[in-house]
Amino acid sequence: MTGGSVQFVMIEIAILTILLALAFTFTNGFQDASSIAATFITSRSATPRTGILLVTLMSFFGVLGGGSAVAFTLTGLVSLPSHGEEITVLFVALVTAVAWNILTWKYGMPSSTSHSLIGGLVGAGIAAAGTGGIFWGVEELLSPTPELDGLVKILAFFIISVLIGFVGSYLMHKTTAVLLRNAQRSVNRKIIGLNWCAAAVMGFTNAANDSQKQLGMIAMVMVASGLALTPDVPFWARVACAILLALGTLSGGWRIMNTLGRRIFRIEPIHSFDSQFFSASSIALSTVAGAPISSTQVITMSVLGVGAAENPKKVKWEVGRQIVTAMIITIPVTMLFSGILYLILFPIIGG
Repeated sequence: MTGGSVQFVMIEIAILTILLALAFTFTNGFQDASSIAATFITSRSATPRTGILLVTLMSFFGVLGGGSAVAFTLTGLVSLPSHGEEITVLFVALVTAVAWNILTWKYGMPSSTSHSLIGGLVGAGIAAAGTGGIFWGVEELLSPTPELDGLVKILAFFIISVLIGFVGSYLMHKTTAVLLRNAQRSVNRKIIGLNWCAAAVMGFTNAANDSQKQLGMIAMVMVASGLALTPDVPFWARVACAILLALGTLSGGWRIMNTLGRRIFRIEPIHSFDSQFFSASSIALSTVAGAPISSTQVITMSVLGVGAAENPKKVKWEVGRQIVTAMIITIPVTMLFSGILYLILFPIIGG
């Protein structure tokens, strides 16, 4: 192909990749954002309709007002010698992430959209340029003035965020159990009111973190294809992601909601509040730090933490084990899949 033809093909792939990023945002809505409403609704703090509508509304505003720190972390993760390679890597990573989202949603497992996207990027990036194509962050961690950066930062916050979710929720529920040990049943009305506040904050913080992954991908594609000069997040992309994340939340979270809200243990209003308080805290901290963490993973571990504090014998740990297993295998599986897919597609669309 001539230089003009190659550039035209690259722009076509770039546009398709942007559309995939928007599709990924929609699947993110029913895979991740809907998990927020699980404890809120199954604790009977809200009806399914009002609970989903609240989370949907706050998710919309979370995308618009969530900043760009996470997006900037993502844009620096992969560095490739040619724009053709970079666009193909981004395209393959999104195909992998969307496919994984749909597969895990079909079986009702709250797997991590963040893990699938990071795995897709790293796997395709290694296939394109070897290990040198990935900003690992190891040198920065081992320098005389250690700092978290690159993939090390992302993986570290995956661990830190779930520890905060589990340990924080465990301690929170132990504390509230002592404070409310002599409370009347009517106190549930106040707790339900607090649940509405907690669910709103969860919707906002989750969307702020989740959407920036797709927004970062869109910014990278636009620079690589020559459609933009700097990796800034365009306003139209932020609005589009806000609408699609909200629509995804409305449309498909019921399977995952059942897993998180009913199958682990019976959720009461106080369980929901304790879980959501530290889930929101963990996600907000990670967003400010610019780390693209898994909100579903954080929420799942916080529910387990509350259940362990309430009565470990009543927690169906097998469900938790299945969920954690799915999360652990996501990165290596999506790395392998995206690496193979890149090697197949690059000679066709990138060369």
